[in-house]
Amino acid sequence: MITEKPGLMNAIRDRFAHVDTCPFDGPRIFFENAGGALHLKSVVQTSAFYASLPDNQGRPNAASRALNAAIDKGKADMRLFLNAPTGQVFVGESGSEVLFRLVRTATVAAPEGGVMLRSSLEHPAMGSAMQHWAGVTGRALLEVQHDDATGTVSLEAYKAMLRPDIRVASIIHTSPVTGMAVDVPAIAAAIRAVAPEALIIVDGIQHASHGPVDVTAYGIDGYALSPYKVFSRHGYGVGWASDRLSAGPKEHIIGGPATNWELGTRDTGAYATFSDVVAYFDWLGTQFSDSSDRRDRLEAAGRAIADHEHRLVKAVLQGTGNARGLAEMPGVTLIAGDAVEGREGVVSMRLEGWDTLKLVEFLGERGIRVHIRKADHFSGNVLRPLGLPDCVRISFCHYNTTGEIARLLAAMEEAIAAG
Repeated sequence: MITEKPGLMNAIRDRFAHVDTCPFDGPRIFFENAGGALHLKSVVQTSAFYASLPDNQGRPNAASRALNAAIDKGKADMRLFLNAPTGQVFVGESGSEVLFRLVRTATVAAPEGGVMLRSSLEHPAMGSAMQHWAGVTGRALLEVQHDDATGTVSLEAYKAMLRPDIRVASIIHTSPVTGMAVDVPAIAAAIRAVAPEALIIVDGIQHASHGPVDVTAYGIDGYALSPYKVFSRHGYGVGWASDRLSAGPKEHIIGGPATNWELGTRDTGAYATFSDVVAYFDWLGTQFSDSSDRRDRLEAAGRAIADHEHRLVKAVLQGTGNARGLAEMPGVTLIAGDAVEGREGVVSMRLEGWDTLKLVEFLGERGIRVHIRKADHFSGNVLRPLGLPDCVRISFCHYNTTGEIARLLAAMEEAIAAG
């Protein structure tokens, strides 16, 4: 879809800072998007503007009123992006911190007793929060096992663990190690069918830049994302909590709104830069939709992004032009196999005969930025069951091109020949 419109890829790439050049290393291809996507130029400009203002919110002057208006717009845009007309949207310290707060509030709000349910695929931010608060509240924590071969956790695996006394359940939308997505709506519906009062929290941090988000359709109670992985910047996370979850007991300023999730004065620039992200999705959506409804345009953008990234995944795994793909290269071990379907922006692999860090450096010397994931507290849940100490993670977004994929594949051929 994106490449079929003349000039659109160039227009997309022109909206991002450092799209093909690192200010420290020089020219490079950026395949480290799962560690933090490229930032919109508008985000950089907006951040500088709001960082320059000395004024605070809630004062009777024009600057303060402008800050309040930016916050209100940011929250409205967050609702639009998440399709969350009800519940509360809020800004936290980071996506991980937002997940901890959602889980904490859910475990305290839920009726006493019962159990909690998570999966082994989850990022440690969610897994750690679930484990910690299960211990604090004296609940057993049940763990649904993901499938090592496919790199995801299935609806059937969740169904096998369901019971009526589940109080809190967590789901990861997409794994940042395998890149494989999880069927959130189906799993949430299955949980509701057995434990209708369960509070369901979803980690959307890896998914949010790769396709539409629709918390209303998911039937859940909490969703978290990290804006620095959705073309914004570091320093804040975005959360959504249902009305039911927001009504639960949580920390808030006494005398203030009981449903408020935010403590203290938040950075107005966080809200304003998220509005920049939504404006970008809106612009991209106009390339594929004539609808006058902004949500329709955001969904159109999400579909176009998913379509383009599907093509990039296929090129990485199956080749492009005369270049063979990773799945065809001797000595390459793919994490989660060679499936194209269901993979969102990540392909992780190892190359026989190569130290993984050396391979990352080898590719870096050829202008290709990738990352090493180790069997540590961040990625060990996926790598340890496979008996792997580490892997190379290649991660991309819709502004990456098949030409860049071809250069990656050519560099891998060099590594195979040199090994």
